[in-house]
Amino acid sequence: MRLTCTVNGTEQQVDDVWEGESLLYVLRERMGLPGSKNACEQGECGSCTVYLDGLPVCACLVAAGQAEGREVGTVEGLTDGDTGELHPVQQAFLDAGAVQCGFCTPGLLVATDDLVGRSLAEGRKPADAEIREALAGNLCRCTGYEKILDAVRLAADRMSEAGR
Repeated sequence: MRLTCTVNGTEQQVDDVWEGESLLYVLRERMGLPGSKNACEQGECGSCTVYLDGLPVCACLVAAGQAEGREVGTVEGLTDGDTGELHPVQQAFLDAGAVQCGFCTPGLLVATDDLVGRSLAEGRKPADAEIREALAGNLCRCTGYEKILDAVRLAADRMSEAGR
Protein backbone atom coordinates (compact mmCIF):
# COMPACT_ATOMS: atom_id res chain seq x y z
CA MET A 1 0.00 0.00 0.00
CA ARG A 2 1.02 3.62 -0.38
CA LEU A 3 1.21 5.75 2.76
CA THR A 4 0.79 9.50 2.49
CA CYS A 5 1.04 11.61 5.62
CA THR A 6 2.57 14.85 6.81
CA VAL A 7 5.72 14.38 8.87
CA ASN A 8 7.20 17.36 10.67
CA GLY A 9 5.26 19.69 8.40
CA THR A 10 6.27 18.06 5.10
CA GLU A 11 4.05 15.74 3.09
CA GLN A 12 5.68 12.34 2.74
CA GLN A 13 4.76 9.41 0.53
CA VAL A 14 6.03 5.87 0.97
CA ASP A 15 5.23 3.03 -1.40
CA ASP A 16 5.00 -0.70 -0.75
CA VAL A 17 4.21 -0.36 2.93
CA TRP A 18 3.17 -3.71 4.34
CA GLU A 19 -0.07 -3.52 6.31
CA GLY A 20 1.61 -4.88 9.44
CA GLU A 21 4.49 -2.42 9.50
CA SER A 22 4.57 -0.11 12.46
CA LEU A 23 4.71 3.63 12.11
CA LEU A 24 8.04 3.44 13.93
CA TYR A 25 9.50 1.13 11.27
CA VAL A 26 8.28 3.37 8.45
CA LEU A 27 9.66 6.51 10.11
CA ARG A 28 13.06 4.97 10.82
CA GLU A 29 13.65 2.65 7.90
CA ARG A 30 11.65 4.11 5.04
CA MET A 31 11.68 7.84 5.78
CA GLY A 32 15.18 8.07 7.23
CA LEU A 33 14.09 9.56 10.57
CA PRO A 34 16.03 7.53 13.16
CA GLY A 35 15.34 9.77 16.14
CA SER A 36 12.52 7.70 17.59
CA LYS A 37 14.05 4.55 19.05
CA ASN A 38 12.99 0.93 18.77
CA ALA A 39 13.44 -0.54 22.22
CA CYS A 40 10.59 -2.68 23.53
CA GLU A 41 8.15 -2.94 20.59
CA GLN A 42 5.37 -3.21 23.19
CA GLY A 43 4.61 0.41 24.06
CA GLU A 44 6.17 0.05 27.50
CA CYS A 45 9.33 2.15 27.33
CA GLY A 46 8.32 5.38 25.57
CA SER A 47 11.47 5.58 23.42
CA CYS A 48 9.40 5.68 20.23
CA THR A 49 6.98 8.42 21.30
CA VAL A 50 5.86 10.68 18.44
CA TYR A 51 2.93 13.00 17.87
CA LEU A 52 0.00 11.71 15.81
CA ASP A 53 -2.39 14.56 15.06
CA GLY A 54 -0.91 16.42 18.01
CA LEU A 55 -1.23 13.62 20.56
CA PRO A 56 1.73 11.61 21.85
CA VAL A 57 1.62 7.93 20.88
CA CYS A 58 4.01 5.00 20.95
CA ALA A 59 4.91 4.63 17.27
CA CYS A 60 5.73 0.95 17.78
CA LEU A 61 2.04 0.29 18.50
CA VAL A 62 0.61 2.30 15.61
CA ALA A 63 0.14 0.46 12.33
CA ALA A 64 1.63 2.58 9.56
CA GLY A 65 -1.68 2.64 7.71
CA GLN A 66 -3.27 4.44 10.65
CA ALA A 67 -1.13 7.46 9.79
CA GLU A 68 -2.69 7.80 6.33
CA GLY A 69 -3.62 11.43 5.75
CA ARG A 70 -2.61 12.41 9.26
CA GLU A 71 0.06 14.60 10.84
CA VAL A 72 3.07 12.98 12.48
CA GLY A 73 5.61 14.88 14.55
CA THR A 74 8.91 13.31 15.52
CA VAL A 75 11.75 14.40 17.76
CA GLU A 76 13.54 15.64 14.62
CA GLY A 77 10.66 18.07 14.15
CA LEU A 78 11.40 19.83 17.43
CA THR A 79 14.58 21.36 16.02
CA ASP A 80 14.14 24.51 13.93
CA GLY A 81 14.43 23.20 10.37
CA ASP A 82 15.70 26.50 8.98
CA THR A 83 18.35 27.39 11.51
CA GLY A 84 19.06 24.03 13.17
CA GLU A 85 18.52 25.74 16.53
CA LEU A 86 17.51 23.36 19.27
CA HIS A 87 14.03 23.55 20.72
CA PRO A 88 14.00 24.87 24.33
CA VAL A 89 13.14 21.36 25.56
CA GLN A 90 16.16 19.90 23.78
CA GLN A 91 18.44 22.65 25.08
CA ALA A 92 17.12 22.21 28.63
CA PHE A 93 17.92 18.48 28.55
CA LEU A 94 21.48 19.28 27.47
CA ASP A 95 21.93 22.09 29.98
CA ALA A 96 20.54 20.03 32.87
CA GLY A 97 22.73 17.03 32.05
CA ALA A 98 19.65 14.87 31.48
CA VAL A 99 21.07 13.08 28.45
CA GLN A 100 23.04 9.92 29.17
CA CYS A 101 23.17 7.19 26.51
CA GLY A 102 20.39 8.94 24.59
CA PHE A 103 18.20 5.94 23.91
CA CYS A 104 15.24 7.17 25.97
CA THR A 105 15.84 10.83 25.17
CA PRO A 106 13.67 11.18 22.03
CA GLY A 107 10.58 9.91 23.81
CA LEU A 108 11.30 12.03 26.87
CA LEU A 109 11.70 15.11 24.68
CA VAL A 110 8.37 14.58 22.94
CA ALA A 111 6.60 13.81 26.23
CA THR A 112 8.14 16.90 27.83
CA ASP A 113 7.22 19.11 24.88
CA ASP A 114 3.65 17.88 25.12
CA LEU A 115 3.38 18.36 28.88
CA VAL A 116 5.00 21.78 28.98
CA GLY A 117 3.09 22.98 25.93
CA ARG A 118 -0.26 21.93 27.40
CA SER A 119 0.55 23.40 30.81
CA LEU A 120 1.68 26.74 29.43
CA ALA A 121 -1.40 26.90 27.19
CA GLU A 122 -3.39 26.71 30.42
CA GLY A 123 -1.34 29.59 31.83
CA ARG A 124 0.73 27.60 34.31
CA LYS A 125 3.85 25.53 34.66
CA PRO A 126 3.53 21.81 35.34
CA ALA A 127 3.71 20.71 38.97
CA ASP A 128 6.20 18.03 39.96
CA ALA A 129 3.44 15.42 40.32
CA GLU A 130 2.28 16.18 36.77
CA ILE A 131 5.81 15.89 35.46
CA ARG A 132 6.25 12.49 37.09
CA GLU A 133 2.92 11.28 35.75
CA ALA A 134 3.56 12.58 32.23
CA LEU A 135 6.94 10.85 32.09
CA ALA A 136 5.83 7.63 33.81
CA GLY A 137 5.64 5.83 30.47
CA ASN A 138 9.25 6.65 29.62
CA LEU A 139 11.90 4.34 30.99
CA CYS A 140 15.51 5.38 31.48
CA ARG A 141 18.09 2.88 32.65
CA CYS A 142 20.98 5.33 32.99
CA THR A 143 19.75 8.05 35.34
CA GLY A 144 17.95 8.41 38.61
CA TYR A 145 15.47 10.70 36.83
CA GLU A 146 16.36 13.78 38.92
CA LYS A 147 18.24 15.46 36.07
CA ILE A 148 15.36 14.63 33.75
CA LEU A 149 12.93 16.29 36.16
CA ASP A 150 15.30 19.27 36.40
CA ALA A 151 15.32 19.49 32.59
CA VAL A 152 11.52 19.53 32.42
CA ARG A 153 11.36 22.31 35.00
CA LEU A 154 14.06 24.26 33.14
CA ALA A 155 12.24 23.85 29.83
CA ALA A 156 8.99 25.06 31.41
CA ASP A 157 10.76 28.10 32.88
CA ARG A 158 12.42 29.01 29.57
CA MET A 159 9.34 28.44 27.45
CA SER A 160 7.23 30.45 29.89
CA GLU A 161 9.70 33.35 29.77
CA ALA A 162 9.80 33.20 25.96
CA GLY A 163 6.00 33.13 25.74
CA ARG A 164 5.96 29.85 23.79
